[in-house]
Amino acid sequence: MAPRTIGLILTYNGERLLARCLESLAFCDEVIVVDSLSQDATCDIAQAAGATVLKRRWEGPGPQFRYALEHIRAMEPKADWVVSLDQDEYLTDELAANIRAAVLAEDDLAGYWMPRSSFYFDRFMRHSGWYPDRLLRLFRPARMEVQVSGAHYSFHPKGDTGRLVGDIIHYPYRNFREHLDKINSYAQQGADDLKAKGRPGGVLAGVVHGLARFAKLYLLKLGVLDGRAGFINAVHGAFYAFLKYVRACEGGDWGQKP
Repeated sequence: MAPRTIGLILTYNGERLLARCLESLAFCDEVIVVDSLSQDATCDIAQAAGATVLKRRWEGPGPQFRYALEHIRAMEPKADWVVSLDQDEYLTDELAANIRAAVLAEDDLAGYWMPRSSFYFDRFMRHSGWYPDRLLRLFRPARMEVQVSGAHYSFHPKGDTGRLVGDIIHYPYRNFREHLDKINSYAQQGADDLKAKGRPGGVLAGVVHGLARFAKLYLLKLGVLDGRAGFINAVHGAFYAFLKYVRACEGGDWGQKP
């Protein structure tokens, strides 16, 4: 029997690119969309494409992925492989073909890493720590666990892995306003994570970490070669780090101060 492959997408108000994302997963035996109570046409788009839509209130990437994977592991017939994409990503034809070949290969690998190419401002970034940005997005569901740090998640395989050629195409932001909204959200989650771990924040820590972040992205990661986009991204990265450490020392509602 041919291996059974399930596509997995977590969504929330993802109508912008969801149709393209779903189209790139057309080779999957089934596509599961776990939606966090979207208020746009996300669910309609997913259902029109033939995807199974599960609705669940957002509690963070860890609980959401664990819920999705518990559902997939309980499915009959069982899923041999899962291909996971974000709602603002899609597979190139080259990568989709290589995924199809990988699931048919008779190997014992737990998963495969693949590069992601992300668009920012006026170009697809090729430096700045953005590329090749290899991610484990094809994996055996029984041999993978989700790990979360602040606002970010990653898949960790239980066993050996391989690499695939071809890109995940990623359009993370519509504009700078959307990027800054995401920075604001990530900085708060990062600050909460620092507090939970008992790590100190403060203005000086924010300045030091912000400068270090800029140097890393613009110089060490060669963001200078990404032109204006590389510089703007490095500035925004520094601002994120500054906000995270300043907010970690915030005492609460300013209106409650004497």
